[in-house]
Amino acid sequence: MSVVTLDKISKRYGSASPVVDAVDLTIADGEFMVLLGPSGCGKSTTLRMIAGLEAISAGTLSMDGRVMNHVPAKDRDIAMVFQSYALYPHMSVAENLAFGLRRRKVGTAEIDRRVKEVGDLLGLGALLARKPSALSGGQRQRVALGRAMVREPMVFLFDEPLSNLDAALRVNTRNELIKQHHRLGSTMIYVTHDQVEAMTMGTRICVMNGGKVAQIGAPLEVYWHPADTFVARFLGSPPMNLFTAPLTRTSEGFGFATPGLTAPLTRWSAATLAPHADRPAVFGVRAEDLHLDRAAAGPGPTGTIRGRAFAIEPLGAETLVVCETALGECTARLPRTVALRPGEEVDLLFSASAAYVFDGATGKAIPADETASAVRGVLRSLQ
Repeated sequence: MSVVTLDKISKRYGSASPVVDAVDLTIADGEFMVLLGPSGCGKSTTLRMIAGLEAISAGTLSMDGRVMNHVPAKDRDIAMVFQSYALYPHMSVAENLAFGLRRRKVGTAEIDRRVKEVGDLLGLGALLARKPSALSGGQRQRVALGRAMVREPMVFLFDEPLSNLDAALRVNTRNELIKQHHRLGSTMIYVTHDQVEAMTMGTRICVMNGGKVAQIGAPLEVYWHPADTFVARFLGSPPMNLFTAPLTRTSEGFGFATPGLTAPLTRWSAATLAPHADRPAVFGVRAEDLHLDRAAAGPGPTGTIRGRAFAIEPLGAETLVVCETALGECTARLPRTVALRPGEEVDLLFSASAAYVFDGATGKAIPADETASAVRGVLRSLQ
């Protein structure tokens, strides 16, 4: 078992505000947990506290029920892979892999067995005699991963290990990490600011903002049900379109009816939205839920965003269209065959089931009613 529990963990430097503020998080045995957030949100500091490289100011860190707050890093049975490969340039691949084991006085036969096993597993068998200077970036990253794997630790920690790789190599190495997690079944905690890495690699995602946990959940759960406007903007490429406008009562319930935006809100009951009526609220819709024709928007009521296209971005598989509207910029992910020109006026249509609403003052999501949410799920499955 390799269960890691953070119970209101905090980190403060001097009298300043905490950089990590009362983080509650439990990472299950064999889970791939991703700490996701922008620079300065506290994710790397949290990882360093788990590793024992930063002292914990408040709260309790435990592994398999054992409190680890004051246990030295070398005794925590963890292995960490850093953003920089941190390989010894004068040592061969085999010597780099074996270095940590020799420091722990593991027997020579056992070291040779583990190095060969991990080398074969990561495709490094033919490179064991090479120095790091003779390796590509991806091969160096695999050596850094292998150095952690030979330890056979209780927990693997990754601090943005793919940041220094080019785009194609990042995809390959990301897939390699996914493959190794499935193969090893080990507990892994991975820090990144890249939402694609988080969505494709994580069993669960812990989104952090300002030292606090904004939301924890499975990747698609966090994507489809963001807890607030920060998560809605941060998770998604392009980010969710968000517009602040008065929430008004209509003939069919509540909705948004302002220049540039008409949005019926069928997922919420009148009782849910009544406390927010006649006040600014935040309307959200994702780029992939915007369409140019009524049929593509799907069955049921639809809303409209009116704007003027000013940027057309053909990406091959799809086309991103950025529009100016009365409420701000709006981005739509449209089919690659779309024929629009900059300056052309467009009506972007969306199903009412694709709408989101957030409190205008707090930014917190206003949860849709369960029945309406179920209907939304059925409609999405039909699209």
